[in-house]
Amino acid sequence: MLLTIADISNASILIVDDQKTSVDLLEELLRGAGFQCIATTTEPHTVCALHQNHQYDLILLDLQMPGMDGFEVMQSIRETEPAGYTPILVITGHQNQKLRALASGAKDFIVKPFDLVELTMRIRNMLEVRLLYKRLDQQNQALKSLALHDELTGLPNRRLLMDRLALAIAHARRSQRTMAVMFIDLDGFKQINDTFGHDGGDDLLCQVAHRLVATVRQEDTVARLGGDEFMIALPELSHADDAAELGATVIQAISKPYRIQDQDVRVTASIGLSVYPIHGENLETLMKSADLALYEAKHSGKNDYRMSGSAEL
Repeated sequence: MLLTIADISNASILIVDDQKTSVDLLEELLRGAGFQCIATTTEPHTVCALHQNHQYDLILLDLQMPGMDGFEVMQSIRETEPAGYTPILVITGHQNQKLRALASGAKDFIVKPFDLVELTMRIRNMLEVRLLYKRLDQQNQALKSLALHDELTGLPNRRLLMDRLALAIAHARRSQRTMAVMFIDLDGFKQINDTFGHDGGDDLLCQVAHRLVATVRQEDTVARLGGDEFMIALPELSHADDAAELGATVIQAISKPYRIQDQDVRVTASIGLSVYPIHGENLETLMKSADLALYEAKHSGKNDYRMSGSAEL
């Protein structure tokens, strides 16, 4: 998580002062100190919107401005980002406003006339904290995404799927509607891996994932369970027949040719379906029913779908 000189030099800075001469002077000083990404405004009313759009790494804020002073600017930013980090360095000619400025949300304070070396050091220190905070947040978001999504395809993983299936069942129970589980297993995937290697197999899995997402409804959740196994949560169905129709559509979509390493290849899929509340009223029962239906599809010729409790549809 170490920062480079370039990271700090390229951080985004907004200068806010109603005096154009003060803005120009600060900008000239900062550019001379090596900072590259500097924006300015003499209109304090625009600061909140500007920060929302650009998420500045640092705001250099004058306190004494007509119409809307620096304290009101900080208040408006806090109202729009109550849980956010406010990267504000206050610059003012009044030493006695320091405590009020810090209490209002400023992270640091410097009094005019300021020493350029001190100002530059305070800016660099604030930017280092801000950039480290942002990088940590980005890493946490990435880890959170990895915990809930399949690394290869980007689809939801089993953990996220289970959460969404549980919600879909609860909603179906409350609204007395139907939902379904679709279990998908690719036919002949091992042959693809043996012929084209794992890179070719991974390419195929990503293409299948893309097709599945494009085929089902927006409200459906397509997940990869591992290997060549996929599962789809189908919430809010009008009738059990809707699940069968989607099963047929998915079979057709998967069976179209794929381009792997400049060759056209084909795979098919076997699908097992279970419907709430016909085949079960809880998650465990529905998944077991879908798995048994998939077994029937596999052992009756593949490239087909079966619904739990039915020999053929």
